[in-house]
Amino acid sequence: MAKKLKIGLREVRALELGEYVWDTVVSGFHVRRQSSESITYAVFYRTKEGRQRWHTIGRHGAPWTPETARDKATEILGDVAKGLDPAADKGALRKGATVAELCDQYLEDAEAGRLLTRRKVSKKASTLATDKGRIERHIKPLLGKLKVASVTGKDIEDFMNDVAEGKTEGKSKTAKKRGLANVRGGKGTASRTVGLLGGIFTYAIRRRMRQDNPVHGVMRFADGKRERRLNANEDEIKDEYKMLGKALVEAEAKKIWPAAIAAVRFLALTGWRSGEALSLKWGEVDLVRRTAILPDSKTGRSMRPLSRVACNVLCGITRRKDTDLVFQATRGDGAMTGFPKLWERIRELSVDQEKADKPIGKSRVKKRKESDKKTGLPDEITPHVLRHSFASLAGDLGYSELTIAALVGHKGHSITSRYVHTADAVLLAAADTVANRTAELMGMPIATAEIIPMRRTKG
Repeated sequence: MAKKLKIGLREVRALELGEYVWDTVVSGFHVRRQSSESITYAVFYRTKEGRQRWHTIGRHGAPWTPETARDKATEILGDVAKGLDPAADKGALRKGATVAELCDQYLEDAEAGRLLTRRKVSKKASTLATDKGRIERHIKPLLGKLKVASVTGKDIEDFMNDVAEGKTEGKSKTAKKRGLANVRGGKGTASRTVGLLGGIFTYAIRRRMRQDNPVHGVMRFADGKRERRLNANEDEIKDEYKMLGKALVEAEAKKIWPAAIAAVRFLALTGWRSGEALSLKWGEVDLVRRTAILPDSKTGRSMRPLSRVACNVLCGITRRKDTDLVFQATRGDGAMTGFPKLWERIRELSVDQEKADKPIGKSRVKKRKESDKKTGLPDEITPHVLRHSFASLAGDLGYSELTIAALVGHKGHSITSRYVHTADAVLLAAADTVANRTAELMGMPIATAEIIPMRRTKG
C-alpha cells in the first residue's frame, strides 16, 4: 500500500506495517515500514542503462530524519544524473569490507539490540563483552585484514589451529583504568571463538556481504569443559567440602567482606550461577514461600525453590537502604564486581598448614609427602564448581534430571511460566534435602523449619 505525500514526522509516525509513502518533493524518495517496527528511508532511481535501483539511505532515527534523508536522496539523485550508480557502489563496498569492519558492524548492531538470540531477545551486556574480547584479541589480529568475501574454510581452520597453539597469547588492555587481560589460547578458546565467527558470518550473509558461511563444515575441537565437583573424602585433609566450610569460618574471623562470604555459602547451597546470585534483588525473593523469581536469568524468566538453610543465609544478611541487591558490593549500590578476588581470598584460607606439617606414623621425623601438604582447595575450584557439585550431589541422592534442572535452572528445563509464582512442595523438599546434605558435608548446622528474622540497618 503506497501513498504520495510530503514526508514529515507526522507521516512517518502514522506508517502502518507494510505501508510506503512516496515523497511529493523529491522524486523517488520514499519511506517504508515493512514487517517490523523499524522505518527505513530509501530512494528509487533508474541508471542510464535503464536498470532499476533501490538505494537504502538508513533507518529513521539519528541521524536520519525526513529532512536529512530527503537531502541525502537529492545528493544520490545528483550522482545518478552524472552517470554514477550509488547502489552498485554500495554493494561493491560491502563486498570489499574486511573481517575487522564486519566485526565492528556486527557489534554495533548487537549493542543496539538489532541482533536476537535463539530465544528472540537481545544479547546481554556480559555476552557482548565476551564477544568483544574474542573479536579484539583473536579474530582481528589473525583475520581482520582479510576481505569478507575472500575468507575460506581453510582460513577458518588455520585460525582455529593458531588460537589453539597460542599465537594470540599475551596481555591486552581492557576498558577499566589500568586494566590488563591475560589472553590465553587453547583448544577450548579456539572452538568457542570459531562458534562466534559462525554467527558473525551468518550476519554477513543477511547483510548480503557474501552468499555462504565459511565456518560451516569446519570440525571444531571438543570444548574440553571439566565437570569438576567438590570431593567428600574420609581423609579430612582431602575433603574439599570440609575445607570450604572451614575456609568460610576462617574468612569470617579474618573479617573478609560478609556479603561475599554469604554469597559463597548461598552458591554452595543452591547451585545457582554466580551472576544470578550477585544480581539477586530483595524484591525477587519471597522468604515465606521460599521462592525466588529471576526475571532475566541465562534461560529467561526462572522460578527457583529455596531451601530453609539457603533462606537462613539470606536472613543473616544485613539489608542496606541504599541498594536493593541482596549481596552488596563493598562500595556503592552496584553489583559486587570484586567477587572473583574475594573468592580467591576465601579459597586460599582453606590451607591448613598445621595439619599439613603434622607428623604421621610412629616416627616424629616422618612427614607427609609434599603432595599431601597441599591441603587447600585447588585453583580449579571456582564458583561454577559449586553449581556442578550441587547438581551432582542431587543426582547422588536419586533425583531425576528434570528435578535437578528445576532446582538449578538448567537451560530448557527451568520453570519459566509467567503464571507460576511459587515452588511446589516436591521441589521445596528436594531443595531442602540437597542443601542439608551440602551443609552437613561442609560442617554447617542443618536448617530447621524456623527461619531467622531478617536484620535491618537502623535509620
